[in-house]
Amino acid sequence: MNVLETSKAPAAIGPYSQGYEVNGVVYTSGQIPVNPADGSVPEGIAAQAKQSCENVSAVLAAAGSDLTKVFKTTCFLADMGDFAAFNEVYAQYFTSKPARSCVAVKALPKGVLCEIEAIAVK
Repeated sequence: MNVLETSKAPAAIGPYSQGYEVNGVVYTSGQIPVNPADGSVPEGIAAQAKQSCENVSAVLAAAGSDLTKVFKTTCFLADMGDFAAFNEVYAQYFTSKPARSCVAVKALPKGVLCEIEAIAVK
C-alpha cells in the first residue's frame, strides 16, 4: 500500500490521507474545493466543483493516474438544487463517464457545497 501525498491538493484536515494506491488501484479521499495554494474556497457551486475536480486530479497524478482512468466516483452536494450546475462542470473533467453516486448531505467540511472522491486504475 502506498500513501498518496501532494502539495497540489489540500492537506488532510483530519486523521486521514489524501489517498492510497493499492495493487494498481487508486483511492482518493473526498476532495473539497479548497485551493491548496492559499486555503481559500471559491464562491458558488460551479467554481467549487471545478476546484474539487482539480484536487481529485492532483491526487490521482501523485499516484501516476489521471481522470481518464477513474471508474467510480462518489459525489456529495450540500444542496441537490445544485445538481445541474455541478454536472456541467463534472462532465468537463470526467469525460469517460465513470460509474457514480451523487447524494445530498446535511453539511460538508468548511461549509463547502460539494465534495468528490474517486477510484481509478493506475
